[in-house]
Amino acid sequence: MNIFVAPITLRGTHATLAPLSQAYHDDLIEAVRDGELWKLWYTSIPSPEGMAAEIERRLDLQAQSKMLPFAVLDATGMAIGMTTYMNVDAANRRVEIGSTWYRASMQRGPLNTECKRMLLGHAFETLDCIAVEFRTHVLNTQSRRAIERLGAKLDGILRRHQVMANGTIRDTVVYSITAAEWPMVKAHLDWQLARPR
Repeated sequence: MNIFVAPITLRGTHATLAPLSQAYHDDLIEAVRDGELWKLWYTSIPSPEGMAAEIERRLDLQAQSKMLPFAVLDATGMAIGMTTYMNVDAANRRVEIGSTWYRASMQRGPLNTECKRMLLGHAFETLDCIAVEFRTHVLNTQSRRAIERLGAKLDGILRRHQVMANGTIRDTVVYSITAAEWPMVKAHLDWQLARPR
């Protein structure tokens, strides 16, 4: 199997990233109901009724070597969201970290910072990536701020890039972190996780 999509578990203090499976279905339904996340028009988060299909979609993309999907578990082991390596380009040693969501009550805390620290560390230190991308809707200001706080640099905007479920056309903002920038970004993320909150 392509190492870029080989299932792996990444463990931290606040979160564990576990290989996605239908075993997390019920937890993820409860998680998405916290904040009714599927109603956010500028992002694509599965509804409770669509959760099983979304898990299968991500696992199918993994089988095609296009994605490595994770369930995000909190410190108790409950699934509280999803994240992925997507748009996997093993030949050019690039991945995108995306399709990420967390239950509303877990947002704006150390969990996202730690998840990104684990994913970036694995990408640069194990997979030997030369760059990691992040993409989001131009109007998703919460996501843009979170990506910028990581230390990612703006690459540009793909205008009229994607048709959304509600029929609007998304402008996609593209950010990246390069391998050369990783030591600085890593030090910054470690500092963020260590400082008192």
